[in-house]
Amino acid sequence: MDIFDIVGPVMVGPSSSHTAGAARIGYIAGKLIGEPIAKVKILLYGSFLATGKGHGTRKALVAGLLGMKPDDMRIPDSIEIARKSGMEVEFGESVLRDAHPNTAQIQIESVNGNKLEVVGESLGGSRINIAQIDGIATNFSGDYPTLVVHNMDQPGHVAEVTSMLAHKSVNIATMQLYRASRGGNSVMVIECDQEIPDEGIKWLKNVEGVIKVTYLGME
Repeated sequence: MDIFDIVGPVMVGPSSSHTAGAARIGYIAGKLIGEPIAKVKILLYGSFLATGKGHGTRKALVAGLLGMKPDDMRIPDSIEIARKSGMEVEFGESVLRDAHPNTAQIQIESVNGNKLEVVGESLGGSRINIAQIDGIATNFSGDYPTLVVHNMDQPGHVAEVTSMLAHKSVNIATMQLYRASRGGNSVMVIECDQEIPDEGIKWLKNVEGVIKVTYLGME
């Protein structure tokens, strides 16, 4: 048990799960796309769908996508702020099955035409889990600098990524590997103790067999 289990996070209310957690999900999704957002479709599931409007979940998710944190006093006005900035926002119902009751499925298109889908779960006390990226299962909290590498399921890619991190003096805290099928698309999710330099990210994007690289920095 930590202090958040006792007093809760510093946030704009009313709910740590439906508001603070939702803001964190949106914030991490926005950081992962790494570019200004042109369009976003936010699909809600379970309790997020049933009671989220009254708890401010929709506004919190949009606020996070705009880069606002859970204690930002602009959260109640976030949807209006997004639309004034040119971000198209659409809400709907997710058709996920057997998902966590507080789940948001966020489909993003950046101003440069890049696309990203993030499925985030709010676990309570502002804690979250990023459960999917672009349809492939993941499992990370967003509490550490996190590197997400989409690549073909081929020998050598894990070694290339870990060698780059070692060369940049970045220590790995956790590493998870996922794949859709043998020889198909796979994903590495690596939580690190230090920030990864930009040149390391750029190098990875040009490695043969790497499809996509997203990075969640803490700075």
